[in-house]
Amino acid sequence: MAISKNELEFNFNEDQMRLKISALERELATVALGGGKKRIEKLHEQGKLTARERIDLLLDPNTERIEIGALVGHGMYEEHGGCPSGGVVIVIGFVSGKQCIVVANDATVKAGAWFPITGKKNLRAQEIAIENRLPIIYLVDSAGVYLPLQDEIFPDKEHFGRIFRNNAVMSSMGIVQMAAVMGSCVAGGAYLPIMSDESLIVNKTGTIFLAGSYLVKAAVGESIDNETLGGATTHTEISGVCDYNVENDQECLKTIRDLMDKIGKPEDAGFDRKESVAPKEDPKNLYGILPADRNKQYDMKNIIRCLVDNSEFTEYKSDYGKSIICAYARVDGWSVGIVANQRKVVKNAKGEMQFGGVIYSDSADKAARFIMNCNQKNIPLVFLQDVTGFMVGSKSEHGGIIKDGAKMVNAQANSVVPKFTIVIGNSYGAGNYAMCGKAYDPRLIVGWPTAEIAVMGGAAAAKVLLQIEVATLKAKGEVITPEREKELYDTIKNRYDKQISPYYAASRLWIDAIIDPVETRKVISMGIQMASHKKAEKAYNVGVIQT
Repeated sequence: MAISKNELEFNFNEDQMRLKISALERELATVALGGGKKRIEKLHEQGKLTARERIDLLLDPNTERIEIGALVGHGMYEEHGGCPSGGVVIVIGFVSGKQCIVVANDATVKAGAWFPITGKKNLRAQEIAIENRLPIIYLVDSAGVYLPLQDEIFPDKEHFGRIFRNNAVMSSMGIVQMAAVMGSCVAGGAYLPIMSDESLIVNKTGTIFLAGSYLVKAAVGESIDNETLGGATTHTEISGVCDYNVENDQECLKTIRDLMDKIGKPEDAGFDRKESVAPKEDPKNLYGILPADRNKQYDMKNIIRCLVDNSEFTEYKSDYGKSIICAYARVDGWSVGIVANQRKVVKNAKGEMQFGGVIYSDSADKAARFIMNCNQKNIPLVFLQDVTGFMVGSKSEHGGIIKDGAKMVNAQANSVVPKFTIVIGNSYGAGNYAMCGKAYDPRLIVGWPTAEIAVMGGAAAAKVLLQIEVATLKAKGEVITPEREKELYDTIKNRYDKQISPYYAASRLWIDAIIDPVETRKVISMGIQMASHKKAEKAYNVGVIQT
């Protein structure tokens, strides 16, 4: 079925989406400079490559890749000079034909020091490796913890030390870990390469020590230079800490490629894949289908047609629970189960109108059963989010919306097949949870430039907050004129709108990336490919579900 479209509206939507994509590309171009051109030049003068140059040289040429957390730290730590990409670059890609995840410290950002968000981003990379048994390669060039913020990165469970705990856990799981010391590797960070399976160190630029020469002098009175204390010769000929002494960055990366070429094949989780077929509908039609006005309705099935192979899908319970679409399809040849919010107004079996983007009891019930079926059949799940929440009101409450919503949340939270979440538009309230938000362990979660993540929409939230603010001011004796009320509303709305932006979510790693909509197929396909490295460790069991 071909997509029908109003040309004028379609073209307007397309223009607005392209503007958002252009803005995204500008932000990513800025982020790619890390600490700036001068710091990049200084790094080159030292004979070192930047983090991104190292990754480009390491990965197989002309192969697909996904960058995780490129916009992490966006708008954060401005009083400390900023922290582009959290000071670390993380990419899922292919090295010698093996899919892996690469973690490279960006030494142009505060000498690669760890900010609080840096720790969160590194832990996310390890989480991806653990969930998917994905080999992980660390390209180390870091000054260690950023001392002005040490209390926010050093002592807690999800802080710096968790990295080394994860090194040990991954080793016990048989996950391949390689570390290349291509610059500084100090203090607690010195444990990372040694807790990896194999380690390399670059001559004259790589150093590893628990304390540098200045601290050694202060602590024990010994005078020694950093190279003698912990350089490549020391650690490959005397201490035996490192396995390979390489002459420069280029030789280091080539050696890693040679080592990766020799590792054994991963296990196969058994997900079904056939030859990939491009969608009949041009994926770029996604730009025009999604309304620029987020209050307008559209047919989510048209979005699906632009994403799935041959634009074909088999809809499950098509005449029941119409505010959620459940369908079997293929994406780049992979069999998938799709759970998507329907954004057009539909009628239920009783002829009652149901609002688009709202989850009703019948829809939640259908989705729960579909998720269970996909687990029964070992089919990965894809969630397409554009949800305003669950339906409220006496009729819904009396009908058991809480019970049915809990059933859906339970079914997907306990899923043992991998889940992938694409936030297309709204992701509000409990709808975020039911549709597999970040808290529910999607293997990857990404947003389009149109994504919004919050407890509720900006206008609704601003009205609620305005009522509270006005009541507080009146209690203090202030007279609130209509002009003053509008001023308060605008201030609150602007603040809230900033917080629901996809950039706000990406900066805090609530989503792994903001992507161009046409990259959605690639993200899903590469995600399933990495998930196929690991079989489910337990049978599917949803526990107690009320029916």
